[in-house]
Amino acid sequence: MNRIFALLGPISAMLAVCAGAFGTHGLRHRLDDRLLGVFQTAVEYHFYHAIGLTLVALALAQRPTSRLLQWSGSMMFAGTLLFSGSLYILALTDTRWLGMITPFGGLLFITSWILLALGLYRQEQP
Repeated sequence: MNRIFALLGPISAMLAVCAGAFGTHGLRHRLDDRLLGVFQTAVEYHFYHAIGLTLVALALAQRPTSRLLQWSGSMMFAGTLLFSGSLYILALTDTRWLGMITPFGGLLFITSWILLALGLYRQEQP
């Protein structure tokens, strides 16, 4: 899992930078202020959690058998797909029902950070 998160983290960060540039340069005159704000929120949380995935990979390099860290990374990645993904689509299509999915991604984010903290704190035995 360490190698997967070590790959997903930086790739996700690169995609967040690309999405941010696209939003700033490509969508500024196409979306109203509300939808542009939604898009920027997606980019912001996408970027935070790309860095988080990289942190999980670094932690797993030290504790490769930690199930807490493995679950943290999995939930962080899934949270990015649900939270930022739903907001990206909502902003681009103004499909408002997608806003119902976003909180589930937020819950995954919260859980992933709790698991990361526990995984770093606990001295798990293999």
